[in-house]
Amino acid sequence: MARTDDDSWDITESVGATALAVAMARANETVTDSPLFTDPCAQLFLDAAAARGWRPPTGAMAQRIRAIGDYAASRTKWFDEFFLAAGAAGIRQAVILAAGLDARAWRLPWIHDSVVFEIDQPQVLRFKEDVLAAHRVAPKARHVAVPVDLRRDWPKALREADFDTTEPTAWSVEGLLPYLPADAQDQLFERITELSARDSRIAVEAFSAEFFSEDHLARRREQIEKMRAQAGDNDEDMPDPERLWFVEDRAYVPDWLSQHCWEVGALPADDLMARYHRTLPADTTEGTMSTEFVEGVFTETHSG
Repeated sequence: MARTDDDSWDITESVGATALAVAMARANETVTDSPLFTDPCAQLFLDAAAARGWRPPTGAMAQRIRAIGDYAASRTKWFDEFFLAAGAAGIRQAVILAAGLDARAWRLPWIHDSVVFEIDQPQVLRFKEDVLAAHRVAPKARHVAVPVDLRRDWPKALREADFDTTEPTAWSVEGLLPYLPADAQDQLFERITELSARDSRIAVEAFSAEFFSEDHLARRREQIEKMRAQAGDNDEDMPDPERLWFVEDRAYVPDWLSQHCWEVGALPADDLMARYHRTLPADTTEGTMSTEFVEGVFTETHSG
């Protein structure tokens, strides 16, 4: 099903199901001999979804998840380190945008009096909280769910959840931007900036223009079809990216943030993976990923 401006989803459908795919990658990393991180909650989510009738991907989709496993692990580790560094700098307020099945509020060693706000679709957040409560997994910081679509007035919902605009905040934007229209991406960063006190920090998985180019998408489709053929798949367990993404020209994130009083640095995905001694298979997007990991500090002081 193609995306629309007002669509919604549960954890086992549309964009929600991608959170389960990421949970699979995290669960796979957790049981490796030398994991970059451990996430014992990931398997709990997979088991709970299966109990609701969700079928774990097989064939080409499972192969694809394994192929990008090192990228997913490197991404997770980078965002983990971002929050730990923010805490070490004294930031006690965090906002995870499009939280999905991210379990950082439950597994990271947050500093005393930290609060973690998670924004996502109501059904997704409810599923996560229900699963963790059923297994008596307690958060390691004060956890506040903010069930609202990011295309709606989420700043109002965040304020009503006792978000403090006078305190520095650590913001994360992980695995999100392709699922937003280009104008919604701009609005997202505008709202983050408006809500940020001086010295707030932001971490973004940013996507280059090449990522959305027709040549790149065509290569991805070709690889997907090759995986399907190799696995003997005849179903649609491996959807084309265009079914879930808004493939539109959009602002280059480092430039946008720099122009709005954020002091930023960007690390290409290949360099990030090299930092953690991880690589992509040569036949996966030509062995590279057209993403950057952008980190910024807000240098402005809002008046009033």
